[in-house]
Amino acid sequence: MEKKKEPLLVVNKLEVVYFHVSTAIQGVSFQVSEGQIFAIIGANGAGKTTTLRTISGFLGSDNAYITDGEVRFMGERLNDFSPYKITSKGIALVPERNKVFETLTTEENLAISVSRTGTQKEMERKIYEYFPKLYERRKHLAGLLSGGERQMLAMGQALLCSPKLLLVDELSLGLAPLIVTHLIQTLMKMKQDLGLTLLMVEQNAAVALRIADYAAVMENGRIVFDGTPQKLMGHQDVREFYLGLHESGEKSYRDIKQYRRSRRWWG
Repeated sequence: MEKKKEPLLVVNKLEVVYFHVSTAIQGVSFQVSEGQIFAIIGANGAGKTTTLRTISGFLGSDNAYITDGEVRFMGERLNDFSPYKITSKGIALVPERNKVFETLTTEENLAISVSRTGTQKEMERKIYEYFPKLYERRKHLAGLLSGGERQMLAMGQALLCSPKLLLVDELSLGLAPLIVTHLIQTLMKMKQDLGLTLLMVEQNAAVALRIADYAAVMENGRIVFDGTPQKLMGHQDVREFYLGLHESGEKSYRDIKQYRRSRRWWG
């Protein structure tokens, strides 16, 4: 009998603790198949970014540690691997846009990124094709770029690593809807052209569910609900708390803030 192919990424019963005392995520399990767009949605502080930093190996800089569970990529266990080694395996992180090197120019930010395959110049040319605005601003300091341009630069830096799996942290955070739409369109083109698999975390559930193949809701360091975007959008709690909708239409901010949803996740 032919052996069933393991998903590209497997996160199994993962637990992460900060400063040896504060549990950030607990019992988190999910799988991402090759070519899939998997989205994790949730409020600020839910544990979404910690999950991405765990997979990409950047926990040590936050004084955080995996205390249980494991991360497997292409069948290989990644626990305790350094960020550089994880990147060399084919995983790249697009952090929040403010993580670029502000005192370097756009082209210098790209030059210090490591290309796993092909030549550096060839990869930079591809990035400028995806983001013509970066070419126009290549001599400008990254600290002087707009929010959208910084996000383009962060995506370009990750793309230079020639990833198989791209981790995207809060793509839409603080950006105008028109910019977000442009970035999402470019991300989808990159996925199609380069055969990428995407794992993205988003506070903006509407953005994530628009493009995801599968999604999970994270609260207080745990995955509390998962399914197709259609399943999530059909769930009353997701609609009211994360999409700001109820039966009569859109709720006000005050309604959402005061909303106390029932614990119906597994009903």
